[in-house]
Order: sequence, then C-alpha cells, then structure tokens
Amino acid sequence: MKAAVYYGARDVRVEEAQAPDGPQGPHDVLLETKWCGICGTDLHEYAAGPIVIPAESHPLTGARLPQILGHEFSADVLAIGPQVTNVRVGDRVSVMPLLYCGECYYCRRGQNHLCTRMACVGLSWAWGGLGRLAVVRDYNVAPLPDELSYEQGALVEPAAVAAWGVERGGVRPGHVVLVAGGGPIGCLAVLAAFSAGAARVFVSEPNPRRRTLCGALGASEVFDPTSADLASEIQERTEGLGADVCLECAGNQGALNACLEACRPQGTVVQTGLHVRPAEIDPFILARKEVALVGTWCYPVQGWPRLFSQVASGRFPIEKVVTCKIPLNEIVPQGFQALLDPAGADIKVLVNTEC
Repeated sequence: MKAAVYYGARDVRVEEAQAPDGPQGPHDVLLETKWCGICGTDLHEYAAGPIVIPAESHPLTGARLPQILGHEFSADVLAIGPQVTNVRVGDRVSVMPLLYCGECYYCRRGQNHLCTRMACVGLSWAWGGLGRLAVVRDYNVAPLPDELSYEQGALVEPAAVAAWGVERGGVRPGHVVLVAGGGPIGCLAVLAAFSAGAARVFVSEPNPRRRTLCGALGASEVFDPTSADLASEIQERTEGLGADVCLECAGNQGALNACLEACRPQGTVVQTGLHVRPAEIDPFILARKEVALVGTWCYPVQGWPRLFSQVASGRFPIEKVVTCKIPLNEIVPQGFQALLDPAGADIKVLVNTEC
C-alpha cells in the first residue's frame, strides 16, 4: 500500500509499505483511511525530529523508526476482531489516536491521556492515517454521525486539543479570551472559545495571511505581535483589566510571556502550544497578579461524542480552518514544506489518502 513514511528530519517518503493483514487481536479494527490532517507535531518531527517518534522500541507498542505518519484521520471500517462491539464493518469513523496501558496510576483513574507509557497512532504505532490501511484498537474509533463529513471527522482530533485548552482555562459565557498564535490549533481555539460562550476573542499572530483567516473566523480583533504592545491593546479594550483567559497556541517564549502580561489578575494562562525548548518567564508576574498557569497534554480520550455534537450543531464549525486539500503524493512539497514557510498562506492541510 502507499504510505507517507518518516525516516528522520526532512526525510518523509511516499512509498510502498507493507499493508496490514487484518485484525490480529480480538479488539483490533482494520480501517481504510479517507482524509488525514498534518499536525504541528508532524511538522516538528519533520523539521527537527525524531522527537516523540521512537528511535528504539516503544515500551507499550514496540514501534520504532521508520514510522507511517498520520494521527488526525477519518476512515471506513473494513474488518473487526471478534470482541469489538462499538463499531461494525462499513461504519464511517473518526480516530482518537492515543494508546494507553490501562494499568498505570493515571489509567486506573480515567486519565488515560496521562498514561505513563502512552503511545499514539501515526507516531509510535505500527500504522498511521497516512497509509491506505491501518489497524487500531476498538477504543480508538468512534462512529461518525451522518451529519459529519469525512473531512470533519479528520479534524476532530486537533479540535479536541483546542477544546481541552478552552476547558482547562475555564472559559465561561461572557469571558474575554486571548489566543496567541493563529495556526491550526489557534484557529480552532478561537472557534472553541466562542462555542464555550466567550463574548470576545482576540488573536495575536505575526503572519498577515493567518491574521486574515482568524478575522474571518470571527475574532474580535487580530494583532500583529511584532508591531503591537499586546498587553496594552488588550487592557485598552477591557477597561484596564486584561483577558480572563489567555490560550498560548504558538509554542514560543514570546507568546507565553505576552499571555502572562495580557492576562487579568486572577485570570488563567493555558499552555497549549508545543514547546520544543525551554522558555523563560518572570514568576513575579504570577505572584503579582495571582495568575494561574496551567498546561495541557492532548485531551481526555472520552471526548469524541461531545465534539461530534458540537460540530453537528454548527456551534463549532471546525471545517472553516481548512485552507488546502492535497493528494498523498504531494505531502512533502504542498504539505510539510508549505506549512513550514513562515510567510505561507496555508494553515490546515488535509491529505486525501485515496489519491
């Protein structure tokens, strides 16, 4: 089968890969993939990896380089193991890609996304959504409602990241929210904040094309952090208070510190962007304003049905963040390279694995 296979930094090859024979275990599900998104994690791996993709055997799954990529995807169910009860052959599904042991302290308490041996389809598993076929566990798949398209199904995973950041921040009706970073997660965070009832959502983003899209998504105002004093701009629009919740979705030190400065006293800053190097902050800001700084790691694994309902209702229009759809053969030039261009126009790229 054709697949996008990761070998190392700047080395992703679209090539023939060994196809799975079918479900091997009683809880396995064989999928035919449809659409798959390119995630910021994939970009980090392409640019500077391997980071989370294991060079040696993963302790839970045994996976190691080379790795079929893709963890944001939708699919059809082709076959199921004898003990699978949540899906049937022919079902359309969205994939929740986290794999967990079920035995550690966190798994026993239902916090499976914090599993001490956690793995992920498309990053530390034999298969990924950027191959034509994939085998996953039954708990990795959720039947897509008729109202949702395959494309929307592929966007539920990144939407879950954004929605978890909004939930961790405690966004409530009437809140003022700042989103730092107008990439895929930042754009989805804008939509998720409004879905949670935010009255105004401001965005900070240096790329002018991304600023335009954030405005089209309904952002109250979009600032260029290279020319604006973000904290002053937010305070001016909030009677000197600042934002109730700041969502850092850029994954860099400047954005994190801007969020701390722009947050109101006793507000919350949520670290959602993936930092690949240490960042310095001024702890005195936390003390002086009693700001809560919280982290996020993926999302609760049980959240897909709720997200389906939000998307189907129209209150969380995740499809609006898609800027490009490409065939698998073009994933490097039109996917990875285009998304890593700091002046590029693309934000969310979906890959058609049937092409």
